[in-house]
Amino acid sequence: MNTCKNCNSEFQGNYCPNCGHPQKLERINGRYILSEIGSVLHFEKGILYTIKELLIRPGQNIRAFISEDRNRLVKPIMFILVTSLIYTIFVEIFQFSDGYINYNFNDLKGSSLSVIFQWIAEHYGYSNIIMAVFIAIWIKVLFRKYNYNFYEILILLCFVMGIGMLMLALFGAIESVTKFHFLEYGVYVFFIYVLWSIGQFFDKRKIANYVKALISYLLGMITFTFVSLGIGILIDLIK
Repeated sequence: MNTCKNCNSEFQGNYCPNCGHPQKLERINGRYILSEIGSVLHFEKGILYTIKELLIRPGQNIRAFISEDRNRLVKPIMFILVTSLIYTIFVEIFQFSDGYINYNFNDLKGSSLSVIFQWIAEHYGYSNIIMAVFIAIWIKVLFRKYNYNFYEILILLCFVMGIGMLMLALFGAIESVTKFHFLEYGVYVFFIYVLWSIGQFFDKRKIANYVKALISYLLGMITFTFVSLGIGILIDLIK
């Protein structure tokens, strides 16, 4: 008899019948690393499959992930982290303007306020993840009649913002190669996609949902900005 190292059940054979944990793990080698990379990138239920499904039917697929099947798409937290990393790598390689929000605090150079907003402007991929929390709060408020909690809405935004990061990365790369201002058009495409996806998630037939999605996004951005301002001012006052 073997004792499972995961759930402490006793069993015979190579796999625990209670939790499925193997009796002995394989050594980590080159084949293991390649299989892990393949499991993330493969088209069926991988990154590429998730991107395709979110581009075609974002609302339907995210609803299905939340309430029906959580194995069809890549896990949302991993998805937005990977896509934000891809965006950051593209910025470093192609050297296009990072983010579409520019803050000018020349008069406060060296202050905590200036440092915070400079980080936001230079790391839009990561600050976008933080901003999603504030957008989720406003979506919860404006779409409160729908039976979705804050965390489920956050899952929606992880998927949607992740696709947005890939769009901005693509347009930024094209702009860098062609020297034409494609990124500003990419921002509009990103914005329209986010509003379309949110509206489709709740009820694609109601025009009011797309309007509320727009208001939620704008209020989330404004709230994120004011919270960043408040933190910067508070730190400067303490210093």
